Amino acid sequence: MITREGKTIMRYSKKAARLTALTVGVALAVAACGGDDGGGSGELAGKSLTVGSKEFTEQVILGQIAILALEDAGATVKDETGIEGTANVRTALESDAIDMYWEYTGTGWVDILGNDVADAESDKQALFDAVAEQDKKNGVEWILKTEANDTYAFATSQATSDELEVTTISDYAELVNSDPESASLCAAAEFLDRADGFPGVEKAYGFDLPDEQITELDLEIIYTALPKADPCNFGEVFESAGQIPANDLLVLEDDKQYFPGYEVALTINEDVLADNPEIEDVLAPIAEKLTTEELQQMNASVDVDGQPHEAVAQKWLEDNDLIG
Repeated sequence: MITREGKTIMRYSKKAARLTALTVGVALAVAACGGDDGGGSGELAGKSLTVGSKEFTEQVILGQIAILALEDAGATVKDETGIEGTANVRTALESDAIDMYWEYTGTGWVDILGNDVADAESDKQALFDAVAEQDKKNGVEWILKTEANDTYAFATSQATSDELEVTTISDYAELVNSDPESASLCAAAEFLDRADGFPGVEKAYGFDLPDEQITELDLEIIYTALPKADPCNFGEVFESAGQIPANDLLVLEDDKQYFPGYEVALTINEDVLADNPEIEDVLAPIAEKLTTEELQQMNASVDVDGQPHEAVAQKWLEDNDLIG
């Protein structure tokens, strides 16, 4: 799996400065939004569209779902999935290199629009509405909010949870303050650095984990390290990750509701949507069916079972009678 995080294992230092280089993993071409012959009959026959995504498993699956559904509706669709990082895929959208991609409401609020995580609406629909309203000034429409939530979370093994009596982040905070060695944490570089990541959790829950108890680790490895409690007892995860059920991990309850919702929604160029309002009708049934559990299962099919992204997307669409 290609993840959105770093690949190296190293001891973390809060004093170390980092420079993060963002590189685009695929060459982008400006998308044609009309005029070419489409892929066949249907609501979008004669239309040409370009769909993008970020580079990690879930995003590529979501991109393939949109591509297959739009093609089924008659459009000719260019595949630009796999763009590295939020900044690059967002730049592609704003520069008309892609027409649309699936984004997360929390990412929109904090990373794209630059708001403070503490100011995020706790109500998921209210957060979506706030993000959608703010992003209009950038020529971007947010539509088709789903129930699928890919928020940050902490996880551990069931055995560790039972031994240390930790089931919530408040329990974890108490453990840090009483026995920091048992509270050892694995996390990826981005989560350790970003304001709405680990620094914000420490502040919100009132603890300060010593640097020597933090291991910077590739996210992919964290899921398999936690059952062994080596090199850490707790770790950063994404709630929709297929590796959570595959490794029998327990997600700690965010009992103070620190993390905002990271619900999946479609971001689309406002002109593309205005010219092709049928897109919303075509993709609406997908948004209605998509849940966190469905994402977990699809992610596991790729990351655990090794199935191709497109095949997983097609099977999900067919199983839900979303394409003919």
